[in-house]
Amino acid sequence: MHIRFDRKIALGLVFLLAAPTLCLANDEQNEIDAEYYRQAGHPATTPAMFERLSVVKDAGIRKRVASNRKTPKKILLKLAVDTDQSVKIAVATNLSSPAEVYPILAKDSLLAVRSVVARFEYVPVSALKILANDNDVDIRLEVAKNLNTTKAILTQLSRDTDNSIRAIAEQALQRLRDEQ
Repeated sequence: MHIRFDRKIALGLVFLLAAPTLCLANDEQNEIDAEYYRQAGHPATTPAMFERLSVVKDAGIRKRVASNRKTPKKILLKLAVDTDQSVKIAVATNLSSPAEVYPILAKDSLLAVRSVVARFEYVPVSALKILANDNDVDIRLEVAKNLNTTKAILTQLSRDTDNSIRAIAEQALQRLRDEQ
């Protein structure tokens, strides 16, 4: 009897023999990820654990760290330059984020991040100044609509090249005059 070696069969056998180990490893990783996710959102997580969680590969876990109001400021500053858009947006909307993150996020290359910053009601004026000069019309329009925008920025926007921005800035300036 002659047995012929078939590469496909051999690879299939290797996979079958390795499959239980791969499944076990996958289950273990899922448990670790679930625990990391839980810790990333927990208010009693230690600063050291936040530091570890802020660099895990899973962007969902980093986003949860960025959303946690107990995350240390230095970690939020680091996450403001994360590679994932959702992580940066979570930093922008975290009420515990330090004022220093907003100018960083206002200069972000991603339009969605800058848009969230421009619309955020607690954004510091320093970020609004940056965004008032954004190349994107919609970003400047959001700055004109933002209730934190100062008279000086609104005056600048009232001279914008876009008619809609000028009109909204003029309305906001009138609102400020009426409030005085």
